[in-house]
Amino acid sequence: MQLTDTLRRIPIFSSLTEADLVDLADHLQRVEYEKGSTIISVDDPGTKFFVVVTGKVKVVLYSADGREVIFSLMKDGDFFGEMSLLDGKPRSATVIAQEGVSLLTLERDDFIKWLEGHSSAFMMLVSELSCRLRDADEQIGSLALLDVYGRVARRLLDLARKEGKRVPGGVLIAERPSQVELAGLVGASRETVARAMSEIQRRGFIRKRGHGLLILGGEDLEAEVLN
Repeated sequence: MQLTDTLRRIPIFSSLTEADLVDLADHLQRVEYEKGSTIISVDDPGTKFFVVVTGKVKVVLYSADGREVIFSLMKDGDFFGEMSLLDGKPRSATVIAQEGVSLLTLERDDFIKWLEGHSSAFMMLVSELSCRLRDADEQIGSLALLDVYGRVARRLLDLARKEGKRVPGGVLIAERPSQVELAGLVGASRETVARAMSEIQRRGFIRKRGHGLLILGGEDLEAEVLN
């Protein structure tokens, strides 16, 4: 597959013309990272913009005692690293390859020049940043207002909304998040998350399906979390 075909499948580049895609492709580099590799580290200078082509990465911070807090999990088509390029400040988090990952990178000067010349892509970037800010507000609110059961339920509902596919009986999340991932996302231990997942399943809100997770009665689960 040509690089332009790959770029066309990535939302932030989808509105570009063929000529623009060819021009952008000339400035991109493709890099590969093995599972567990650190792609960027918190406080590093920001010099590159990254787009995930294949694989999955996690955006994390670590506490003084080594506890991992996951801000987000990113997959094919997602991008990261833009904040430091826009404000000139160091990286705000560490990004680690959850599995073998293929990325496209764009140097800061090329990234800024590209944004200046493509208003539609700039607006998509602003829209995505706004969504991430809303997610961060919701995550902060969940940590302050909900117990672990509620935080796990809220995260599952978020995944269903963003990645789920409606199927007979509910909404299917194709790739079930691990208990370790959920623990990092909700700020709790894996054991506590395991108990919360068991309770949510016992109440009939979720069911494992192969490697995925079926959300049943999502509206009832959301009403329970909010109340």
